[in-house]
Amino acid sequence: MKIVAVGRNYAGHAMELNNPVPQKPVIFLKPDTALIKNNKPFFYPDFSTDIHYELEVVLHICKEGKHVNPKFAANYYDAIGLGIDFTARDIQQQHKEKGLPWELAKAFDHSAPVSQFFPKADFKDLYNLDFHLVKNGETVQRGNTKDVLFTFEQLIVFVSTYITLRTGDLLFTGTPAGVGPIKKGDHLTGYLQNEQVLEVAIK
Repeated sequence: MKIVAVGRNYAGHAMELNNPVPQKPVIFLKPDTALIKNNKPFFYPDFSTDIHYELEVVLHICKEGKHVNPKFAANYYDAIGLGIDFTARDIQQQHKEKGLPWELAKAFDHSAPVSQFFPKADFKDLYNLDFHLVKNGETVQRGNTKDVLFTFEQLIVFVSTYITLRTGDLLFTGTPAGVGPIKKGDHLTGYLQNEQVLEVAIK
């Protein structure tokens, strides 16, 4: 499996980092070694001093798709969860300044904790999903899928034009405003529709 992630899919997040609001999706990849499951802890790596959390709604891809027709894009994901795109902001900034790829800042080991997944049929409206992140008891990030710049289906169509999606792949759909740093000893909890579904201790 692979993790396909979307940058700047919420205007508020693009603006808080002084980035332009994109006209088409910004895509990057994380390898399977980035995955953390079952609420296991995240160990702060020694190559960065500025790791940030980015809470996102994550789609579980349920069938292989290449050049997916927009009419059928909704059939290519069957479940939804939450994930955190941990980002080494210091490394990312260095690479952006030099016009280099982001992989070292985004794709490092254990940079993608994910929750369990829930059938999308469980949700009345996929474009009115509230989600938020609590750090050490304080809500630090809050979003709603009604604010996405590109819908889940548009993302599937776009990604599959370039990269074949396969069963079991995960699609991180972007983070809202409110990203920020973590440090050792922090405790993160992610909520989807006010239900806690994700927990990560920073060690």
